Amino acid sequence: MRNGFIISRILTALCAVLAISTAPSPAEAGEVTVAAASNFSRPAQEIAAAFEQQSGHRARLVFGSSGKIFAQISHGAPFDVFLSADRAKPAALERQGRTEAHSRFTYAVGALALWAPKINRGLDFQDLTAPAVGRIAIANPDLAPYGAAAREVLRSLNLYQQLGPKLVRGENIAQTYQFVASGNADIGFIAASQLPPQGQKQGQKPAGSVKVIDSARHHPIEQDAVLLKSAADNPAARAFIAFLRSAPARKIIRAHGYRLPESGG
Repeated sequence: MRNGFIISRILTALCAVLAISTAPSPAEAGEVTVAAASNFSRPAQEIAAAFEQQSGHRARLVFGSSGKIFAQISHGAPFDVFLSADRAKPAALERQGRTEAHSRFTYAVGALALWAPKINRGLDFQDLTAPAVGRIAIANPDLAPYGAAAREVLRSLNLYQQLGPKLVRGENIAQTYQFVASGNADIGFIAASQLPPQGQKQGQKPAGSVKVIDSARHHPIEQDAVLLKSAADNPAARAFIAFLRSAPARKIIRAHGYRLPESGG
């Protein structure tokens, strides 16, 4: 028993030495600039903090709509990693030759939710047509994948044309959330990830009622990450992409209401 305990202590010490020896020194620490879709802001901040603590590198985060980030990268914006809210835009950058070969992968599958702060009962799609509902917020469907999914849902309900005058469009999903939170919209289609993470206190949940929408009503919101070619020689960028696939990062992603593509759950 004692020999086993001693061996365990030695192995633990060796692992600690190895971690210290492989972590970059302050002089060697690099920086990665990550452009991420607005829906992923909360988990991205947690992942960046965990990445910095483990790797010694620094992660600078820039948030916006996937469409705008895509346009910025296409015009030479100095980003290293792109975390999109869809698959199409990283794939388009790949076709443009702006990404490192074979670096693209799906890091999360998003969920769409309907939020009505002033409704304190079960929320239903019929509430969208209620006379008391003046404005309905969605992200711009031409820029934001969550907006495109919201448009699909409304079309599946044959409500998109009918509700057109009520729709207010956020530039991205973060602005859409703010429209509802501030009272500038009565109901809004938001990302489920914008709700408090699992395990937080009841009092931190949004006011009113939330309905997570059946994903069968829209195309899967598969979110792809990619390493940009300009960052191919940046160790911090490569380390961040690797960390995004790690168990600690995947745990954070799932806690924020996303599914993990490999596990299907």
